[in-house]
Amino acid sequence: MPDFIQSLPKAELHLHLEGTIEPETLLELSRRHAGALPLPGNRYEQPPGGLPHLTQEEIAQLYQYKNFHGFLMAFKTVSERLRTPEDYELVTYKLMQRLHAENVYHAEVYISAGIVHWRGQAFAPVFEGAERGRKRGEKDFGISLLWIFDAVRHFGAQPAQRVLEEAIRCREKSEAVIGIGIGGDEQRAPAEMFRDVFRTAREHGLRLTAHAGESAGPESIWAAINIGAERIGHSLTAVHDEELMAVLAERQIPLEICVTSNLKTQCCKSVSQHPLRKYFDAGLMVSLHTDDPAMFGASMNGEYRLAGSEFGFSNDELHEVARNGFEASFLPEKRKIKLLDRIDGVRR
Repeated sequence: MPDFIQSLPKAELHLHLEGTIEPETLLELSRRHAGALPLPGNRYEQPPGGLPHLTQEEIAQLYQYKNFHGFLMAFKTVSERLRTPEDYELVTYKLMQRLHAENVYHAEVYISAGIVHWRGQAFAPVFEGAERGRKRGEKDFGISLLWIFDAVRHFGAQPAQRVLEEAIRCREKSEAVIGIGIGGDEQRAPAEMFRDVFRTAREHGLRLTAHAGESAGPESIWAAINIGAERIGHSLTAVHDEELMAVLAERQIPLEICVTSNLKTQCCKSVSQHPLRKYFDAGLMVSLHTDDPAMFGASMNGEYRLAGSEFGFSNDELHEVARNGFEASFLPEKRKIKLLDRIDGVRR
C-alpha cells in the first residue's frame, strides 16, 4: 500500500499556507525578525521589545496543542513571523517542493488575507511574494496551485468584505486567485453573517468554500450550504444529522476531510470516533487533506495511509478518494480530465 499511495496523483484542496511552515523554516523566520516591532495597526498583544526569537525547543512546544483554541493561538504566533514578501515567497516555494515529493499534482491553498489585514499590513506586497513562489514552484515542480483568500470568520463580516475586495483586485492580476473561504472559530461567527459577502463573490466569478462542522454542530454545515458554499471543510458533525447526510449524498457536495487535524485539535477525540468511513460508505463525496500539515505533523501520503490502516480503505477505495479530490477541485474541466486520466492509469 505505501508504494501505491505514493504513486497516486493527488489533489490537496484544504491547505493553509501559514500552517505549512516547518519548524526549521519558522526558526529561520524567527531569526530574520527577532526584535521586530509590531506593524502599524497590529492588534496582537506582543512584548514591548518586539517579536521574541523562538528557539528550537520553543517551536517544538508551540506545535503541541491541547485543544482547538490552543491551535488558533499557535497559528497566530506562526503567522506573526510572516512579515515580508520574501517570507511569503519562501514558504510558498517550500510548500510546493513538499507537495511534489508526495506526488501532489494540484493544490488549492488558503492564504489568510484576513490575518494580514488584522495585523495592519498591506496585503498586495505579500501576495506578490507568494505569487513569485507559486510561479517558481509551478516551473520547477509542474504543480498547479490556486489561491483561496481566507476570511477569519470571528473577525466579523466587515473584515470579510475587505478580504473579498482584495480577492477581486488580485484576480485582475492573477488567474490563480480562484475563490474565497471562511475559516476560524465558527461558534463565534455563524455563516449567515457572510451571506452578502458570498453573494458578491459569486457575482464576480469567485468560487466559495467554508469551514463548517469542525467545532460546531450540523447546523453550522446547513448554514454554510445555505449561503452557497460549494465545498465544506471538515464537516465532522454531519454524521449527527440524518437529513443532512442525505442532502450531502444526493447533491454530492464535496467534503474536505482532515483526519489528523481533527485529532490534533481534539475536535475529534479519537480515530475510532471519526466519521470518515461512515461518510464514504453512505456515498458522500469525501477527499483527504492535511489542513496545517507542519503544525499537525501531517502529510498527504500519511492521510491516505491512515485511511487504509485505521478505516480499512482498500486500494480501489483510496483511488476513488483521490479521484474525488480532482473532481472537487476548481480546475477547468480540460485540466481535470487530464489529471483524472493520469490517476486512472495507476495500477491498483
